[in-house]
Amino acid sequence: MPELPEVETVKRTLEKKIAGLTINGVNIMMAKIIREPSPEEFSAQVTGRKITRLGRRGKYLLLYLTDDNVLIIHLRMTGRLVYTAPDEPLSKHTHVVFLLSDGHELRFIDMRQFGRLQLAPLQALDRVKGLKDLGPEPLGQEFSRDFLRRELKRKRVRIKSLLLDQTFIAGLGNIYADEALHRARLNPQRTANSLSPREIAGLYHSIIAVLQEGIQNRGTSFRDYVDGDGRRGNYQELLRVYNREGSPCPHCGTAVARIKIGGRSSYFCPACQREQ
Repeated sequence: MPELPEVETVKRTLEKKIAGLTINGVNIMMAKIIREPSPEEFSAQVTGRKITRLGRRGKYLLLYLTDDNVLIIHLRMTGRLVYTAPDEPLSKHTHVVFLLSDGHELRFIDMRQFGRLQLAPLQALDRVKGLKDLGPEPLGQEFSRDFLRRELKRKRVRIKSLLLDQTFIAGLGNIYADEALHRARLNPQRTANSLSPREIAGLYHSIIAVLQEGIQNRGTSFRDYVDGDGRRGNYQELLRVYNREGSPCPHCGTAVARIKIGGRSSYFCPACQREQ
């Protein structure tokens, strides 16, 4: 699933292309992709509206439209949102096409069909399911060392599971949680309230560092993720532990291990990230 750096990269690449353009029409090939309102109402309400700006909240992409509506896009596992010329061959898994006023198209493509599009009034954005319960943005001002220290002391769950909880921190997923924990030298099975102040400070800086690196390298591409121009990211070439089971840890040379935590694979170095 695209995580914060991937969605932020999609936002940045698309913003340069579509901000200020008007949606002249919408072709909906798969109705279930539209969560709310009905596909007919969705099409009527976005047609003729200008895209004023783009935003992001956690793993959600936000397109702000005139008439104070917001187009909310969740890419889920395999969703793509690509700006392209109309004569480009239509992908087999293209489900929604927005016709733009510059003659180009914005295509929503999703092989596994888990992604969703939703239209909501701007004033109701903080009440939309999925958005309303999100935790602070890890690259925003609300996410601080004091916040992390205060919240971790109250949590008796494994730190890896907590980092994946979108109500705790918005935007982190499996890739960047594993990378942050490795950089902070923390075992993913540690309970959150067992971390020392020094370890919490290290985790805080590691979370920010890996997310910023991910954005700088245009995200991580293994199979499906591409940015708004259809280009793959580069961060997979810099990953230290994620998806590198058996490979040497770049810090100490020990083979990277993989375990299951909460049904999700977790990659870590048994030497650098000892369980205490």
